[in-house]
Amino acid sequence: MSTTNGTNGMSGRAVLVTGGSRGVGAATAVRLAGEGADVAFTYVRDEVRAKEVAARIEALGRRALPLRADAGDAGDAAGAVDWAADALGRLDVLVNNVGVGVLAPLGHLSLAEVDRVLAVNVRSAFLAAQAAAARMEAGGRIVTVGTCMTQRVPGPGGTLYTMSKAALVGLTKALARELGERGITANIVHPGPTDTDMNPADGPYADGQAAMTALGRFGTADEVAATVAFLAGPDAAYVTGAEFSVDGGHAA
Repeated sequence: MSTTNGTNGMSGRAVLVTGGSRGVGAATAVRLAGEGADVAFTYVRDEVRAKEVAARIEALGRRALPLRADAGDAGDAAGAVDWAADALGRLDVLVNNVGVGVLAPLGHLSLAEVDRVLAVNVRSAFLAAQAAAARMEAGGRIVTVGTCMTQRVPGPGGTLYTMSKAALVGLTKALARELGERGITANIVHPGPTDTDMNPADGPYADGQAAMTALGRFGTADEVAATVAFLAGPDAAYVTGAEFSVDGGHAA
């Protein structure tokens, strides 16, 4: 991970990462701070972890602003963006990372589960992007975290989760068209099997997931964060409406 301020032109940039207290979100928040950005991030429950991430950001000499927010609540989803922009004085980058996964046979999914997954994974990303677009200037970036399952569904049980993440591909492409004339880009990153506390590389289903990749292993949160950081930086100024697979060849 880079820890040199401004090495990717992020010095002075203001970032919001949703779901930034663990996994890919935490790795992204710290990565962008290491490249010079001030970072606000949301979390929903684990205040201890949020404080740990904030401390890592501050150790890099950048501002860290954790906010407890429930992405399933429409007011929180949009309000977090305005809070971050006000607290940081501007908003240059939105990383739509927060998400929930419910994997179950089609006939076992309840209406409450459908509503929750769509509210967190889809509605919150739309509302955050809508609020961010109102606060961003030219050079703004919206980067959304999807899933490798939008490109290859390896087995049953993923209908609801895959549907919700596939919606983010359409959101990203439409945002690219709508915001391009303002110099704001929108892209989506699809992680493959990634070693996090929600899906550990030594978990009960890990061997099967790793075997589905061309590289035969899990990725790390830092590897995903590196691509997110590229898309958030100046070198990606001509990249928009694009999908990036960081999946070890899961879709190959």
